Amino acid sequence: MSQAISTVRPAPDQVLVDIVEYVLDYEIDSDLALTTARHCLIDTLGCGLEALTYPACTKLMGPIVPGTVVPNGAKVPGTSYQLDPVQAAFNIGAMIRWLDFNDTWLAAEWGHPSDNLGGILAVADWLSRQAVAAGRAPLTMRDVLVAMVKAHEIQGCLALENSFNRVGLDHVLLVKVATTAVVGKMLGLDREELINAVSLAFVDGQSLRTYRHAPNTGSRKSWAAGDATSRGVRLALIARTGEMGYPSVLSAPVWGFYDVSFKGQPFRFQRPYGSYVMENVLFKISFPAEFHSQTAVEAAMTIHERLRALDRVPDEIKQVTIRTHEAAIRIIDKKGPLDNPADRDHCIQYMVAVPLLYGRLTAADYEDDIAADPRIDALRDRIVCVEDPQFTRDYHDPDKRSIANALTIEFNDGTRLDEVVVEYPIGHRRRREDGIPLLIEKFRTNLARRFATKQQHRIAAVSLDAERLAAMPVHEYVDLYAI
Repeated sequence: MSQAISTVRPAPDQVLVDIVEYVLDYEIDSDLALTTARHCLIDTLGCGLEALTYPACTKLMGPIVPGTVVPNGAKVPGTSYQLDPVQAAFNIGAMIRWLDFNDTWLAAEWGHPSDNLGGILAVADWLSRQAVAAGRAPLTMRDVLVAMVKAHEIQGCLALENSFNRVGLDHVLLVKVATTAVVGKMLGLDREELINAVSLAFVDGQSLRTYRHAPNTGSRKSWAAGDATSRGVRLALIARTGEMGYPSVLSAPVWGFYDVSFKGQPFRFQRPYGSYVMENVLFKISFPAEFHSQTAVEAAMTIHERLRALDRVPDEIKQVTIRTHEAAIRIIDKKGPLDNPADRDHCIQYMVAVPLLYGRLTAADYEDDIAADPRIDALRDRIVCVEDPQFTRDYHDPDKRSIANALTIEFNDGTRLDEVVVEYPIGHRRRREDGIPLLIEKFRTNLARRFATKQQHRIAAVSLDAERLAAMPVHEYVDLYAI
């Protein structure tokens, strides 16, 4: 005997409700979060400016139909493009993420919460230009900073206890959800419309992680977040028309996200939404490298200097042992050929070999000309990773959030160097005092890649003045970056 299917439309899943109530009602009053958001803003835009020096990135940019110009559209920093907000979000998101140099969040799931700036900045700029054209007040950069804090929080809190990578889904799903929520608020969606919008983000087909892993690693991982943040903008705009949502998108038996994509398990949460994620976010300051390797690269740089001081060369190395945490082994412990830059910047052996040999690791070091140096692969073959269970526990400890790596060098003659241990990378909250001056230096370097001296100074003067930046209309700030 068949069971009738209930047609009673349920109340929205609590996960949707919690996100929407946070976005609509929570007041961001943390000075630390807003200060960190300002640093995140300049670092993220700087990463995008550096990416504009790479043709592989710029070939994807511009309007979908060449020559299209959108009156009062959103401008793409560092370019002459003025686009609709969906395509502008893709452009900004792709350039931000291209070099794997923007901020990072590590937990059960990983990701880069500043990827949401693609949608946030595009929509805020577009709305501001529309408002000024209609004689209304524009949004300010404080609105952008608050939206960044909330997008970070949504993405990061969903990531704390829920591993999407273990079911084969890419973390850009979280970018799409967070962008949809905060952009929907900017667009003036009410509670019901915003719940509809977030449900649409979950009901979408989600990206597989295939492009992040051998043997299929490829450049889509550099534009996937741009795709996700632009999709968030599109879904928020669709919801603004009054399009319906799907209240039990997560929990519906058989057809819901949990049953289809999450092995039947509901999401778990460690903490309520606030400003924790932005306050604790990790900056990539020194190296454009997958974040689980950052401390390993720091250790390799230290060892490079020791080798020079001892007048020893990498050819004398018999083995390099990396004592590391489980997540690093799962994501970036690679053997065999590396076919492209996207493969190399997710291989811990490559990211340790280069600084041991050259005393540096830059975005250019992932390109084919450097990778052709036969010494790199020869050294990679002598690098092994072993998990330290304590490193893994400290990685998941919310009071530590370490990303530890330790390197030991053994030479052909049987001698060893003392192990070099780095628990917290320079971009960690525990090292902010040392890290922020270097982050600002990184920003200035990236400004110089794209702009003449006077324009660099104008951008820096506003960006490094907290009060002036917060009060500035969004479109005026974005105009500072116009080519």
